[in-house]
Amino acid sequence: EASAATGRGDLAGARDLLRQVVVLEPGHPAAWLNLAAVQRGLKDVEGALIAIDGALTADPRSFMAMLMKGSLLERQGKVREAGKVYGIAVGLAPPADTLDVSTRGALERARGQHEAYLADLAAFMTAETADARALGARSAETRRMNGFLGHMTGARRVFHQEPVQLFYPGLPAIEFYDREEFAWLPGLEAQTDAIRGEFMALDADADQVDRFQPYIEYPPNVPLDQWAELNHSPRWSAYHLLKFGVPQPGVQAACPVTLAALATLPQPFVQGRQPAAMFSLLKPRTRIPAHVGVANTRLVVHLPLIVPPGCGFRVGNETREWAVGTGWVFDDTINHEAWNDSAFPRTILICDIWHPMLGKAEQDLVARLLAASDAFHGTAPEDIGL
Repeated sequence: EASAATGRGDLAGARDLLRQVVVLEPGHPAAWLNLAAVQRGLKDVEGALIAIDGALTADPRSFMAMLMKGSLLERQGKVREAGKVYGIAVGLAPPADTLDVSTRGALERARGQHEAYLADLAAFMTAETADARALGARSAETRRMNGFLGHMTGARRVFHQEPVQLFYPGLPAIEFYDREEFAWLPGLEAQTDAIRGEFMALDADADQVDRFQPYIEYPPNVPLDQWAELNHSPRWSAYHLLKFGVPQPGVQAACPVTLAALATLPQPFVQGRQPAAMFSLLKPRTRIPAHVGVANTRLVVHLPLIVPPGCGFRVGNETREWAVGTGWVFDDTINHEAWNDSAFPRTILICDIWHPMLGKAEQDLVARLLAASDAFHGTAPEDIGL
């Protein structure tokens, strides 16, 4: 009867009937939603919000109810409150292709209003805390304070370490580590020209072409997931310098400067597994999909050697562009991805180091446990270096 009343334009009659329905069936979210729509049609925004709260009491995860609540709050001029509610609605939204045209448009408006709310919140909080954040005595403190601000304002997602195999407890989830934590980094960077020269000599040597192997080489009996496109593909290849803990054949003669530079780093030494180091070559217009590394007991070092414009790298919330000769250290157990949108190849030196928070006793424990695991299973270990 209420539906028929609505159809003939008798919104007051439909409202009275729907009020009877929700008394009889207070747990019926569709009845509350219909009542809210009728109240809105009667320009009774307060009554519509009461009905929406009834719908959300019946179903707290109702996308349509949350979307309508944001719209009603916006109509009242409560822009900030509406922006916050719209964010919840966006998070509850089903796939856009399952929605009708009108609802898709409302969802896009909700997304835009929520983004504007986050921008306003970030600007306000940034200004309010500028003096406090300026008191950070070290770059690590400043990074943590800015990160906290970003999480509070919704500008940053919360990323955790998600190692595929080995998780060592108590180590912080830091995307890019501060340079001053690694006294050896400037010395490595100083060797950039010489290391790049050794790579270019290898790349120009016809006898070395076969040494560049696809970075992703999964057998056919395992699920590929995000690696399907790059599996056994030369678009992302590696020239291994140190693999399974030992220099590869011919590397000593071909790359003496590179190996000497690597020897100055605190690389992990695990029998049959680590250290690992390589020249990583990413072909033009190739994207490495988002993924996580194997173990948080070590960090990964990048030294850019050849970087055309249009290359980028993201770890967690932070996106950077490589600059030739400027290295960085990051935690690859945090979700990360890379891309080369240029028309030219990109090359970097990649290697691993012990996590700086691990003491000598902990390093020895990790190495012994891995060796014990290999001995127990009686199999050759997988390379967990990179």
